[in-house]
Amino acid sequence: MRIEAYERIFMILAGLMLVLGIVGIGIGALVAGVHVPSPAGRIDPRALSTTPPFDQPGLRDLGGGKYEAVVIARAWQFQPDEIQVPVGATVTFTLASPDVIHGFVLTGTNANVMVIPGQISQVTARFDQPGEYLWVCHEYCGFGHHQMYGKVVVR
Repeated sequence: MRIEAYERIFMILAGLMLVLGIVGIGIGALVAGVHVPSPAGRIDPRALSTTPPFDQPGLRDLGGGKYEAVVIARAWQFQPDEIQVPVGATVTFTLASPDVIHGFVLTGTNANVMVIPGQISQVTARFDQPGEYLWVCHEYCGFGHHQMYGKVVVR
């Protein structure tokens, strides 16, 4: 079967694009550490406010510059909506939702995770520069979605 020159060029370019895409995914996963977050656990969303650690949301000092921020994402607010950590802190955000799907993206970091009712989500970020790092809900969750934000204050 005879293949026209332009078809052959197109097939070669399409094959190269496929190979480059696979190489890019491999570099992202193996070199840059990009990965899809998986649930850190399961929780009954109806009993969220009485189940540890979500019965006392807030920041916990784990020692050695490591912290855990337990955050509840509920219709149109994060609880707590602000945490303060020192420069050089590594913070693991442990999140859950009692109502609908929310999102959590932390500006200036690679922290980005969905918060799904019934699942515990975790994401970690390191803060090497002082300042304020805004986090927002990036999944539309209803009427007050645009007011759903919080921040990390690094001093």
